[in-house]
Amino acid sequence: MKAKNENNPVGNHKVLLVEDDINLGAILGEYLDTKGYKTTLCRNGEEGFEAFSREQFDLCLLDIMMPKKDGFSLAREIRHRNKELPIIFITAKSMKEDALEGFHLGADDFVTKPFSMEVLLMRIQAVLRRSQKSKTGTDFFQIGKYQFDHKRNVITGDGISIKLTSRESELLKLLCVNEDVLDRNYALKTLWGDDSYFNSRSMDVFITKLRKYFKSDPSVEIINVHGHGFRLSVKQ
Repeated sequence: MKAKNENNPVGNHKVLLVEDDINLGAILGEYLDTKGYKTTLCRNGEEGFEAFSREQFDLCLLDIMMPKKDGFSLAREIRHRNKELPIIFITAKSMKEDALEGFHLGADDFVTKPFSMEVLLMRIQAVLRRSQKSKTGTDFFQIGKYQFDHKRNVITGDGISIKLTSRESELLKLLCVNEDVLDRNYALKTLWGDDSYFNSRSMDVFITKLRKYFKSDPSVEIINVHGHGFRLSVKQ
């Protein structure tokens, strides 16, 4: 599917990396630099905020447990000045309370230690794609022989018009924007607030409804990506 306004490919982005573990910070910084990102490494929250205040960044990668100022406190200060800047938290914990606190602060994703560099890179790329597409304000998508108007919550085409609920419309837009794969947990936390079992089953019901809306066009398919989420596929 394609939005009416195309975006430039993600690349050459500036990343603010705030990590107090000297070795991990150096490794992460070097790895991201080799992947084409310009990385500024800070050792604590105070240094991180100073860097944020003097430079423009495309994404923040913040450790939570840090001296002088923790990642949550830093994120609050960043959000006070910039509501849109993507933030990914690095945490040694997998506590539900930490995740909820982070998402309440406007986090875009979490990465729990230990993690692979490849997984981190994929998370960064996915968050940047979402951020880039959201900046365009695109509300109109072509999906096979159908047109999806997110602003009006309606699917039209092939002589029909389908009015969507607001939740259906939001979920469909996430599928359109996240072209590679829509992460299940991200969708749940974005639209339902948490990734509980009940909410997960609820989302599956909405996915089934969206599939029915496109059933007359065999080129359109919402695919289950095992262990990850869903992908909206449109065969050319």
